[in-house]
Amino acid sequence: MESVNVQDLIRAGVHFGCPVSRWNPKMAPYIHGRRNMIHVLDLRETIRGLIRAQNFLFHVASEGADVLWVGTKRQIKGVIREAGERAGQPIVTERWIGGTLTNFSVIRSRLRRLEDLEQMEENGQMAQHSKKMVATLRRERRKIERNLSGIREMGSMPGALVIVDPAREHNAVKEARKMGIPVIGILDTDCDPGTVDIVIPGNDDALKSVRLLVDRLVSAVEEGRANRREQAVDVMPSERESSTPGDEPRPTRNRPLPRRRAAESGSPTPVAVEASKDGASESGSSAPGGPAEGSAGDTSAS
Repeated sequence: MESVNVQDLIRAGVHFGCPVSRWNPKMAPYIHGRRNMIHVLDLRETIRGLIRAQNFLFHVASEGADVLWVGTKRQIKGVIREAGERAGQPIVTERWIGGTLTNFSVIRSRLRRLEDLEQMEENGQMAQHSKKMVATLRRERRKIERNLSGIREMGSMPGALVIVDPAREHNAVKEARKMGIPVIGILDTDCDPGTVDIVIPGNDDALKSVRLLVDRLVSAVEEGRANRREQAVDVMPSERESSTPGDEPRPTRNRPLPRRRAAESGSPTPVAVEASKDGASESGSSAPGGPAEGSAGDTSAS
């Protein structure tokens, strides 16, 4: 995974926090000091959190789960959109729609509605309606595209969330915690670190700072997906080899042994068993008949 050093973080301005008047006391362990009434973040904690997040995202991507990237700030939208296109992951750059995670079935129904509207416009069925109805349908399509186009390909619940400024995206954090989805947060000194699972303290307002941190996280996701593809390629030849028949004998499944093997093993052959059965039946039938014939001869002689 691509690493980062302190000099890169300083050049990107990751260490700048919020003004002292806006700080959250719970962020005290991640603050190095203050300068000109602005808090300065401890970059050692930033690197520690970034490494934890990279390792976690690598394992999530290796398992085949999606990572949902959330960032609705005006200056952050472009970074989140680039991250989604680069990693092929769902994103949310507009307003967080309530129930995106807790009421996912309704969100999927709205996406199906978007597909129906697109099909109507392609087939020319929309032109059959009145102008007012066409304007209403197109406005509905634009609204759904603006709010839900980023999660259009998300067919199931994501394996993790990466949120820039969890204080702003508090609804997304609440839904993720309710659904048991891990949250990775890039948060400034005005946020509550207890609401996220992995804390990456950093400047969440500057474009360079967010781009640097998000790029490192996207690299971890890409490596995890590449690792999953390599594992899939390695598993396919082993499955083929295991499916080919070998030289080992198959189990008999309670079938009678062949005659040659039965003779070698010392067990009676089927022919011998049948002959022994016939001899026993003949001896049994003649035994009761013998004394009867003898007694009849004695009576005749007398």
